[in-house]
Amino acid sequence: MIEARNLTKKFDSIMAVDHINAKIRDGYVFGLIGTNGAGKSTFMRMACGILKPDEGTIQIDGEDVYENPKVKSRFFYISDEQFFFGNATPLEMMKYYKTIYPAFDEVRCGKLLESFSLDKRRKISTFSKGMKKQLSVILGLCANTDYIFCDETFDGLDPVMRQAVKSLFANDMAERNLTPIIASHNLRELEDICDHVGLLHKGGILLSKDLDDMKLNIHKIQCVLKPGMKAEELVALDKLKIEYRGSLATITARGTREEIEALMTSYEPIFFEMIPLSLEEIFISETEVAGYDIKKLIF
Repeated sequence: MIEARNLTKKFDSIMAVDHINAKIRDGYVFGLIGTNGAGKSTFMRMACGILKPDEGTIQIDGEDVYENPKVKSRFFYISDEQFFFGNATPLEMMKYYKTIYPAFDEVRCGKLLESFSLDKRRKISTFSKGMKKQLSVILGLCANTDYIFCDETFDGLDPVMRQAVKSLFANDMAERNLTPIIASHNLRELEDICDHVGLLHKGGILLSKDLDDMKLNIHKIQCVLKPGMKAEELVALDKLKIEYRGSLATITARGTREEIEALMTSYEPIFFEMIPLSLEEIFISETEVAGYDIKKLIF
């Protein structure tokens, strides 16, 4: 497990990461969401031991990451700006990473390069941005580490390649309990892969929750109420948001599906149905309650 306690980093007068407390459980996908400049990359670099925290700690299974080669051997970091040796080929990078990660799977790496139509003898400097991202992911997965840190990894990949990378992550999670930590400014990219999402804003964690818990405890109801009745009068509902379109009311409410259905039935509406919420809608509802407009923070 990765745990950050009171993690803080400043650059001169800029507070990049502001006293963050977070836990990342093994075998789950942790998504770190936030606008550019929210502190995602700084958090990732401290988690990887590249930057030293000014205050607090970040540990893997109780051991500090910074200046700890033993702990660093347990993860692979894919930065937003990929770095490869000058004039290097994928084959040469494979051999290099084999010296750092003894469990590096060269056979699998070769097969994945072929599957992604990446020539292992071609100079990486001639690759497109998307091809470099694909290569980074392949190298990271084949390093066979416990954790893989991905900073804006899906940015620059076309939809087909995004899905292929997500499938590879899912496969490694199932087979060897890989734990991906993915930072992104795009909530939609992470909706179908993350188990837990943390929203980073101005260097601090604004919201951090399991997606299953969020989806099970917040719902949208479309209904037509009895003549003269308004949605605001449904006092038993823990309402977060109400919208009207003519006589059709759309209510976002907190509670389990069974609780909300029972309450709605008791009000004897003319019509009502439960509608699934997207991750974006859930976060908008949660952050509006906290006094923030996520649409301005993320989109």
